[in-house]
Amino acid sequence: QVQLVDSGGGLLQAGGSLRLSCAVSGRTFSNYAMTWFRQAPGKEREFVSAISKSGASTIYGDSVKGRFTISRDNAKNTVYLQMNSLKPEDTAVYYCAAGSPAVFPFGARNPSTYDYWGQGTQVTVSS
Repeated sequence: QVQLVDSGGGLLQAGGSLRLSCAVSGRTFSNYAMTWFRQAPGKEREFVSAISKSGASTIYGDSVKGRFTISRDNAKNTVYLQMNSLKPEDTAVYYCAAGSPAVFPFGARNPSTYDYWGQGTQVTVSS
């Protein structure tokens, strides 16, 4: 069993920065591709970013490209999402997910691909 704990969310003004973390336990972290999704009220879960198991490759959703950066520290069993130039439309609950390395990259954007999820962390950006 794999446990994921999301943290780092908060309330901030537009233009600010925030770093989310997702700590993983229970299995070998470096065996998993890791992904961030987000979900705003009344909307479907949206792909944000994914990183390969080694960290060598990353992909981003169009709405966050150039503003967000995903990274991972396999020694700390943690994946991060650095979010810069935040906008009110970035307001959502952010979830990390762990999946088979085969997910990356072509299946990474599909939430049904993932077996393990964090509990989510709220990010609220005011204008």
